[in-house]
This record gives sequence, C-alpha cells and structure tokens, in this order.
Amino acid sequence: MKSESEPVNGSAQNGVTIRNHRPGDMGFITYRHGTIYANEFGYGSPFEALVGRITSDFITTFDPSAERCWIAERDGQFLGCIIFMKDRETSGRAKLRCFLVEKSARGLGLGTQLMKLCIDFAREVGYKRVRLRTDSNMVGARRMYTKTGFKILGTEEHRTWGEHIQSTGENWEMEL
Repeated sequence: MKSESEPVNGSAQNGVTIRNHRPGDMGFITYRHGTIYANEFGYGSPFEALVGRITSDFITTFDPSAERCWIAERDGQFLGCIIFMKDRETSGRAKLRCFLVEKSARGLGLGTQLMKLCIDFAREVGYKRVRLRTDSNMVGARRMYTKTGFKILGTEEHRTWGEHIQSTGENWEMEL
C-alpha cells in the first residue's frame, strides 16, 4: 500500500501528479469547495459546512484498507480532488464525495482520471456499489457520472445551499 503522500499515478501526465491525502488536505478541500461553489453557483455557507462535515468524518474514521482521498496537483498547486469512503450504513457500498476539478484544469481529462481511480479501487477492495449525491446544475459532473456507468436513483427539490437557490438534488449509484 502506498503511503498517504506518495504519488499514485506513476509518471506525471501534463505535469499533473495524483497523490493520496496528507495532513492539511481536508481543510483545503473544504476551502476550495466553499470558494468555488460560492463563485460559480452562488452556494452559501450551508454547503461549505456540509463539505467540512464530510472531510472531518473522512479523516476521523479513515480506513486505509477501504477508503481513499486523491489530490491532483501540478508543481504543488492543487488542481482537484475526490474522496472515496465506505458507506457505514450499507455493507458493500461506498460513497464518492467532494469531487472537484479547478476551473483552470477542466478539459485535461483529470476528472476522468480521478473517477477511474475510484472505480478501480472500489473493484479492487470488493465493493458491490458506489453511490454519490449531486445537484442537477452540475452539468459536467453529471455527464461524467453517466459516462462512467452511474444511474440516477431519485431526485428531490431543495433550497439547502441558499434561500435564493432552487436546486434539484440527485442520488446516483453504480453497480460494480
């Protein structure tokens, strides 16, 4: 097993390396999600608080045999991330959380590479299903989820991310 900070993708493509998480990454993931989602979608502090809870739960209960967080970077600059964690409520199921690619890195295939790491790892450790939650306005991410093999299980209207933001939450799942 690789150490938390050891690169996982071998030689860098386009100067991009992908590594496992290390101390400080969870706070930075929360910060970038809060900033990007506020700027691009108008999401408020409730969204940032949710990401903070997810990253806190991940690092508090981290099981290196069944969970991962991958960080993509170039020359030490953060480009994206994805958290893959076991679903502690349903045996054999994992959750994909906090998937993010910086605007400057979109279109490089980085999201596809991060998603592939998750699905390959899920199969390697024996998960049967992977679940995620997103919103209908995440067009690029939704396109990738469909391409990867995820299917929508259900939707619900909500205003969780701000009073002025009407959103449709979506639960997706992939059978492995």
